[in-house]
Amino acid sequence: MRLFKRVAVMFVVLSLCSAIVLERSPLAHAADGKTLVVFAAASMTESMNKIAELYAKAAPDVKIIYNFDSSGTLKTQIQEGADCDIFISAGQRQMNQMDISADPSVNTEKLDFVLEGARFDIVSNKVVMIVPKGRNPGIRDFKDAVTDRVSLIALGNSDVPVGQYSEEIYKNLGLWDQLNSQKKISFASNVKEVLSQVAAGAVDCGVVYSTDAATSSEVDIAASAPDGSHSPVTYPAAILKRTKNEPAARAFVEFLKGDEASGVFEGIGFSLPSK
Repeated sequence: MRLFKRVAVMFVVLSLCSAIVLERSPLAHAADGKTLVVFAAASMTESMNKIAELYAKAAPDVKIIYNFDSSGTLKTQIQEGADCDIFISAGQRQMNQMDISADPSVNTEKLDFVLEGARFDIVSNKVVMIVPKGRNPGIRDFKDAVTDRVSLIALGNSDVPVGQYSEEIYKNLGLWDQLNSQKKISFASNVKEVLSQVAAGAVDCGVVYSTDAATSSEVDIAASAPDGSHSPVTYPAAILKRTKNEPAARAFVEFLKGDEASGVFEGIGFSLPSK
């Protein structure tokens, strides 16, 4: 009888220890849906931070961890194994390169990171040229970049969506080769770096999204990109296959599609997709 009691006590103690170990395990904590890692394009910094504040009230038990950078950098980090539940890109190309259902001519590496049925377009944006606040040297058009009004222009790198849109614009204007030959371009690793260069007066102008210009008190918008000069600036979002928090990820995605988040996006200057 005593032996039975001892075995019973030992079983209870071992069960409690196992429960404690499980509760303290990072893997167990990740799987309970309390933490979400969201990789988002740098141009979404302000809007996503505001949305996180709202979501903290709607779901106080969920912690949102953001990683903001250029979409190309984020795509590379995910491909190299970084933990990420949700990816929001500033361009379709970076998402397509990770989506097995995308055109094979774009997803040349046959990457399969996007959870089937969990991809959608979240917002769209516009491309503008900005100048330092109160210091416009007469720039009124994208074409002014190749004139003597501009000594240096900040553009995103070729792997950055805003840089890709900028290149499209100048190629459509027939000025890309001239701009490069004049050695006027100061390349930046993401759109926030372009914004910083202009705000600091390190360059005469730069090309960013209208939302970035709207959130800065240190720049003025000098011109909007000519109609039809670049592909639509549409931001795709997706839950990734590697998520350990699919229920929490789906809940957050639904919040991103809801009225509160939509109000934040529109308040900053993003456009919402047609429903």
